[in-house]
Amino acid sequence: MRYFDQSLWRQTCRERIDMQKLSGEIAVDLAVIGGGYTGCSAALMAANSGASVCLLEAHQIGHGGSGRNVGLVNAGLWLPPDQIRAHLGQAAGDRLIDLLANAPSEVFDLIDAHKIDCEPVRLGTLHCAHSAKGFGDLRTRYTQLSTSGAPVKLLDADTSRQRTGSPAVHGALFDPRAGTIQPQAYAVGLARAAQDAGAQIYTQSPVESLQQEAEVWVLRGNGATVRAKSVIQATNAYHQGMADTVPDYVPVYYFQYATAPLSHNLRASILPKGEGCWDTGLIMTSFRLDEAGRFIIGGMGDLSSAGSFAHKAWVRRKLAVLYPQLADQPLTQGWHGRIAMTSDHIPKITQIGPNALAAHGFSGRGIGPGTVFGRLMAESLLNDDPSLLPVPPVSEHSENWTGLRRAVFETGAALTHFVKARF
Repeated sequence: MRYFDQSLWRQTCRERIDMQKLSGEIAVDLAVIGGGYTGCSAALMAANSGASVCLLEAHQIGHGGSGRNVGLVNAGLWLPPDQIRAHLGQAAGDRLIDLLANAPSEVFDLIDAHKIDCEPVRLGTLHCAHSAKGFGDLRTRYTQLSTSGAPVKLLDADTSRQRTGSPAVHGALFDPRAGTIQPQAYAVGLARAAQDAGAQIYTQSPVESLQQEAEVWVLRGNGATVRAKSVIQATNAYHQGMADTVPDYVPVYYFQYATAPLSHNLRASILPKGEGCWDTGLIMTSFRLDEAGRFIIGGMGDLSSAGSFAHKAWVRRKLAVLYPQLADQPLTQGWHGRIAMTSDHIPKITQIGPNALAAHGFSGRGIGPGTVFGRLMAESLLNDDPSLLPVPPVSEHSENWTGLRRAVFETGAALTHFVKARF
């Protein structure tokens, strides 16, 4: 809880929702486990369709990655289109590509429709080349995206430096479909919209067991019981309890630090068009401004680990490289979140039982995909139509050496940040 408590997003969230613990026994058409983007989107869709639905969150809305991420509303996945098709096949790949190409529109339309107070800015994102090699990678990505119909633009080094205000970028890929939000506020706003539509939202209500009895799902926790015709498990990287349905993934940690609001002069020299950014580095860096003009920089790493000193030292060095004028700016908040990474970087939908689905593995792309997956999972279950799902469901998904790979990621990030903080 320590680093979530220090999260800028939690401190500046203006959205509010009436919250209560589950008690007694209730019966619903759909029970949703998890109060992030996927779960809240599913609850909203179900309630709008007239179904009875309850959402059970073990902590508070947005407690997991939905309340701790960078806030970049991107189109698509980390993978370029050709790799998505290679993993899923042509037809399934094209369907997922098309769905997620429209994901930012779905997010911003929901924000408009429900007046979600989450600092929405739809001015695009810049995928920045950290080196000449990185620009070559962007050129390949640009070719695949443009061939697939995406309205992206490849910007040369001079244009990119003007757009970012940073001398450290070697080019960029601009995606006008994308934008930025206050991620915690978006999650709470989705839950509030679902509640307004009739969904029952329960926080501090962990699910300790999930069993099917006489063709009805029974969820129990803290002495309370929910009986549901269908279930969606949307716990992703923050699953707890229910050992039989634990999602298998590689946990990857990502942290962020924020400055105090910048002066008008400093703010005018940084990202003057308001895009959110991330780079092509193997150990990725993200950076953006929030509504108040705070500069927010992020990178891979666990702030509760032994390498946290290297991560913070790296931030100071990276600030000076990206924006020399920010070298002495104090860092006022630091927090991290956990990402559920899959080997192929494609989200998974698992059939955990009859009329029961689980989703996980957004690999750091949770805002748009989570919103889309939640909606379509609810539609699929309520209409008994698996063809509505964004990816074909699997009976199980396994990853090898998850603990070792998590250690490799964290050690690599810490070592990289240690070296780059010193030289």
